[in-house]
Amino acid sequence: MPHPNDVLLGSQASAFALPVCDHYSGVESRMVKSLKLQAEFTEEFGACVFDVTLDCEDGAPVGGEAEHAELVTSLALSAPPGSRVAARVHPVDHGSFEADVATIAGKAGHRLVHLMVPKVETLADVERAVRSVDAAGATALPLHVLVESSGAVHRVFDIASHPRVQSLSFGLMDFVSSHGGAISADGMGVKGQFSHPLVVRAKVEIAAACHAHGKVPSHNVVTEFKDQDALAHAAHKAAAELGYTRMWSIHPDQIRTIIAAFSPSQAEIDVAVDIIERAAAADWAPVQHDGRLHDRASYRYYWQLIERAWRTGLQLPESVRQWFATADAPSHGV
Repeated sequence: MPHPNDVLLGSQASAFALPVCDHYSGVESRMVKSLKLQAEFTEEFGACVFDVTLDCEDGAPVGGEAEHAELVTSLALSAPPGSRVAARVHPVDHGSFEADVATIAGKAGHRLVHLMVPKVETLADVERAVRSVDAAGATALPLHVLVESSGAVHRVFDIASHPRVQSLSFGLMDFVSSHGGAISADGMGVKGQFSHPLVVRAKVEIAAACHAHGKVPSHNVVTEFKDQDALAHAAHKAAAELGYTRMWSIHPDQIRTIIAAFSPSQAEIDVAVDIIERAAAADWAPVQHDGRLHDRASYRYYWQLIERAWRTGLQLPESVRQWFATADAPSHGV
């Protein structure tokens, strides 16, 4: 039986095949804890439900950038098999960027699932990052980029078009502060970031650019990390209203809430499974379900919903689980 990815998605089969949560940590003790927590969640959920991104940009002390890059490299190399570990380096115009890439991608590129490049302004910045990563020997390592200014938002479709870019994230706080006070501090909070027109526009542009080029839009952090209701509200709006399929976490307590918000409901899963089972039995010809006609256009939607259920660790019947037999194989860069 052909795999649904081959029938329905073709070359874009892996476009959204990322965990829905990307957890950031930059202090050594927290990085170690994050990797341990990832292993615990993988055992609990039966799938790796969040990435761990080891942070150089905000984690490295001034003057200690080289030592921090070595630490990140060591942690990536010592992560258990099957871990999904990434690293955030300094921006391309920072004095430590080249050294970060040479150390981390050069020594641990084969253990990384992606490299996050912050403060990307232009397509040329992406191309510079690719050259550096390739020079370090990690020629297949995907890049994630952080869009943090109005200029970058203006050029976001070009940035998203690069074939090595796998995901775009929104840097909310830098975006707000780049406006010189024109956007109030409320724009960085849970309420303001979903009501201020400039912030909402930036989020929508990033999501639209990602979907236009088959990339993953990743929503920004919620700094009110102790307020689970605020986090759940933000995650739900990002997923249900703004088209985001992934979100940042900056505290371990945020991970479960994000996963839950980006997970489909059991009712949605039941409908999707029924439709995909009927479609497969009909060799992907049109079928009827609950008085409605479905064909490959709607099959794509329901199959991607099933994929999201798998990535969030939800239980699926064996009829569709068979297609995920190798889904947890590590997807390293080189």
